[in-house]
Amino acid sequence: MSSTNSGTPDGGPSPVGPLDPSALPLAIRAECERLSLPLPLGVEEGLAAYATRLWEWNERLNLTRHTDVERFVSRDVADAVAVAGHLAAGERVLDVGTGGGVPGVLLAILRPDLRVELSDSVAKKAKAVRAIVAEAGLSIPVHEGAAQELVSRRGEKDRFDALVIRAVAPLIKLLNWFEPLADHYGRMLIIKGPRWEEEKGEARHRGWVKKVTVRRVAAWPIQGSDNESVLLEVRLRETREPSPGPVSSHPPTSSPPPAPRSPRKR
Repeated sequence: MSSTNSGTPDGGPSPVGPLDPSALPLAIRAECERLSLPLPLGVEEGLAAYATRLWEWNERLNLTRHTDVERFVSRDVADAVAVAGHLAAGERVLDVGTGGGVPGVLLAILRPDLRVELSDSVAKKAKAVRAIVAEAGLSIPVHEGAAQELVSRRGEKDRFDALVIRAVAPLIKLLNWFEPLADHYGRMLIIKGPRWEEEKGEARHRGWVKKVTVRRVAAWPIQGSDNESVLLEVRLRETREPSPGPVSSHPPTSSPPPAPRSPRKR
């Protein structure tokens, strides 16, 4: 099934070998500590239950390439930890194009206060992640279909505070899809790799900076390379009307007529 890197005395990864499922929670905790990832107490059991089901389903349907503890933690958990730090308590979050459930399922485990939902336009992936979530003992809504349609149906009371997006499409496509729906959600949090500046430059060239703001709010290393992942926050740019002048609370008064001019003496 899966394999793990539990670490060596010098802090480096240990040789990869078969892993007893009962040891998976401790292996995940150890790998997070090795990478200095802040992990809330007690969540390793939930992470291990999810990883176990994800890897089992991956043998039937290609959902992930991160099929050992080292890659699961350094790529998937690390991404979720970065996003979690930019979500307020109780926010409603949609994982767009969730695939096997990353980062949405991980966010729900790391931050039980969040109201996380998952969506994928590929029916077989949506069905698979729905089964993974249930088998892992989690209660997370999974939607099958285009995320744009789901977002557009939400009203003020159940609108999403954040759309979380990883490995779905270039930035320019995401802006084309979701900017017209900006009244139905708060912001986009987009995980990007080394090409993020190039994608932002293309969006600027297409005139999107007049409509939205794109800010890099976090960055973290991609293990095993010199590159880094970044988290982009995309918001609709505010357009403010010019402020009117002060309004008097008194009714307007008319100026008195000019005094008549005296006749000139001759």
